[in-house]
Amino acid sequence: MENSSKQLPPPSRRARSLRVSLTPQEREQFERYARQLLDHPQVLQMERFIQHGSVSCLEHSVAVAELSFWICRRLGLRADLNSLVRGALLHDFFLYDWHEKAPDRPGLHGFTHPKAALKNAERLFPLSERERDIIEKHMWPLTLGSCPRFRESAVVCAADKCCSLWETFFCRSTREP
Repeated sequence: MENSSKQLPPPSRRARSLRVSLTPQEREQFERYARQLLDHPQVLQMERFIQHGSVSCLEHSVAVAELSFWICRRLGLRADLNSLVRGALLHDFFLYDWHEKAPDRPGLHGFTHPKAALKNAERLFPLSERERDIIEKHMWPLTLGSCPRFRESAVVCAADKCCSLWETFFCRSTREP
């Protein structure tokens, strides 16, 4: 495992999400799929919101996308890697601080944020059916009625759980001396 690459947005704060090592060829392919989204100003706003521990939503989403891509490549899974990376990068594109209660957000974040992320993503980007499924169903099995329909959705769902656990337990803020 390694920390972030030079080309991706630099991580904020101190503790970092789970990151995998990609070969130079894999890194180039990954960044080709990710670049349009990672250059978009509203996607970059995800850096302003903490997801788990001290990890931003943007850093979390990049880690999930990289891990999903890595899993498919290492296991030789046939997958639409472009949709996989794009869906993973947008899976938490909800653009609010979920740690703070807000009257305009009914329900618990864990159950409702996939729909908010999908709504935001659809407003800005053309999405494939796979990308929509990845975003909407990444919280399965918490959201029982929304089981992943595609292989890419299941991989992102699993990668999201791995990164979330890592960030929750190992990426806590520490006080500066």
